[in-house]
Amino acid sequence: MATPYVTDESGKYISASQRPDGSWRRPRRVKDGYVPQEEVPVYENKYVKFFKSKPELPPGMSPEDETQSDAAGLSKTAKRNMKRKEKRKQQQIPQEDVTSELEHMTLTADHHTTSDPTERAKKMKNLRKKLRQVEDLQQKMDSGELKTPSKEQLDKLSRGQALRDELKLLEEDLGDL
Repeated sequence: MATPYVTDESGKYISASQRPDGSWRRPRRVKDGYVPQEEVPVYENKYVKFFKSKPELPPGMSPEDETQSDAAGLSKTAKRNMKRKEKRKQQQIPQEDVTSELEHMTLTADHHTTSDPTERAKKMKNLRKKLRQVEDLQQKMDSGELKTPSKEQLDKLSRGQALRDELKLLEEDLGDL
């Protein structure tokens, strides 16, 4: 902010100005070459000047690389929190459309592509585990132990029939071999 100077035959003056509280400063007479305190540059030693002149990034690194490395340098907790935030953002998108599409999709594409019996056995074991979880959840709801299920729990219950169908298809495919 430049200070307004007024010059007349008696010398150089800093003109009157209003303070933030509303009162007025009277004009002040100054000598030629006067620089107000707020306009005097702050002294910096040679080390401060050297470090300010250095680039912020290491040589050869672009600003895009910096954003990627920030995520890699985070602690486990910070990464977990970032994942949670992303999950919350995704949950804000209407999930009803996604679950209805999942129910209508046929899951047979994976079954016919895997010809390895061990892969199918692993898949069947995984499906049985998920079905057990669905049945346990259903029992808790029926017994009254779980009064208000969360949205995730309701989604898990709604996938129960699709899991049964997929398990049945896998068992049939295994019997055909």
